[in-house]
Amino acid sequence: MAHSWIGMLAVPLFAVSFYKGSCVPVQAKESWGYVDVREGAHMFWWLYYANSSSASYKDLPLVMWLQGGPGGSSCGFGNFEEIGPLDRDLKPRETSWVRAASVLFVDNPVGTGYSYTDTEDALTKDVAMVASDMMVLLKSFFSLKTEFQSIPFYIFSESYGGKMAAAISLKLTKAVQAGSVKCNFAGVALGDSWISPIDSVMTWGPYLYSTSLLDDNGLDEVTKAANAVLEAVKQGQYRKATDMWSITENVVEQNTNNVNFYNILTQNSDEMVKTSSDQTNGFLSSLKRRHIRPLHRQSLSELMNGPIRQKLGVIPKNVTWGGQAEAVFVSMAGDFMKPVVDIVDQLLAAGANVTVYNGQLDLIVDTAGQELWVKQLKWDGLQYFNKMKWTALEDPQTQSQTGAFYKTYKNFAFYWILKAGHMIPSDQGPMALRMLKMVTRQE
Repeated sequence: MAHSWIGMLAVPLFAVSFYKGSCVPVQAKESWGYVDVREGAHMFWWLYYANSSSASYKDLPLVMWLQGGPGGSSCGFGNFEEIGPLDRDLKPRETSWVRAASVLFVDNPVGTGYSYTDTEDALTKDVAMVASDMMVLLKSFFSLKTEFQSIPFYIFSESYGGKMAAAISLKLTKAVQAGSVKCNFAGVALGDSWISPIDSVMTWGPYLYSTSLLDDNGLDEVTKAANAVLEAVKQGQYRKATDMWSITENVVEQNTNNVNFYNILTQNSDEMVKTSSDQTNGFLSSLKRRHIRPLHRQSLSELMNGPIRQKLGVIPKNVTWGGQAEAVFVSMAGDFMKPVVDIVDQLLAAGANVTVYNGQLDLIVDTAGQELWVKQLKWDGLQYFNKMKWTALEDPQTQSQTGAFYKTYKNFAFYWILKAGHMIPSDQGPMALRMLKMVTRQE
């Protein structure tokens, strides 16, 4: 294991840096670099030190953000579209999580974003492999950044990132106990997470029907398609289940006039609608249009392959940001529909703090599906948790309006975020920031 190049800047907040010919505002303190997690597999990380007017970064938590896909870039999408200090127009973000925590973005798995592999054979095949790679990166990171070893460390995630975060958190819990990784692991938060894929798919029809986006005929067609996915999962044919999942998404779109899977109240872009009839290449065509392209929209790609690449100064010439994204998804296709509910159970049994949070308007990972897998947990506190009433949280943007509900018992919590889709920090930034502070015990 070796990390190659590391860059670091320490300048006034949002000062303009003409760094390597670029004109990119930068945080007060940033650091980035590569870790060779395996031979031919190179993972990129980017750290923003917390920038709070009321506390030093040493008094605030460290949060690692993991994007979904698999193949979505944390350093790109999570950073510039959701929680980083700057938006994709390089303007300051008022609801940046850097205001309440140091934030570590990792392009994970290898092949995602600026991370890359020398050959496609080196791409990950399942979440166990993803977790092993991440242990190498975290061991390197905490050895390099010793000031973070005692600071509470949380993993926050979104979509498939949650599935990976669960596996990573369990492996990290064991590594910390064994002394092989020095960090103060404080918990994991699973946002709109692909923990039990079949529970999501099986609730698409009822959810769309209840929101007047399917009629009786449409509900019948979606239910039939979803049952085909269920049958493949029951038979352990997970690669086939991924194909059937894609077909079910097509059936949903055909019956809802192209509902947006990430937010049912937001229209798909013209580009996505125009290509919605292209179903000739099965799930690959489908995933590119629905789940890869939205995370690599042209404006973001131009930013990451232009000014940001120049600023960082360590990206190899042969690496294009997002260039291996589709290959990452294809390599993980056999693992895509497998559940990891048992891993969440193991985390809870080990005493790890687990938070689930979900957006009300999300379809791809709808809240009803999340409720189903949570009720499958063998966690000994579940019976009491289920009997609890939730507590309303006021919307930070609109007084006297409910922004979310939550309940927590022992080491498990659930947040229901209203008026938000799949990308909660994008849709409800102030509420997401408040949730972050609550989960990390700042409120």
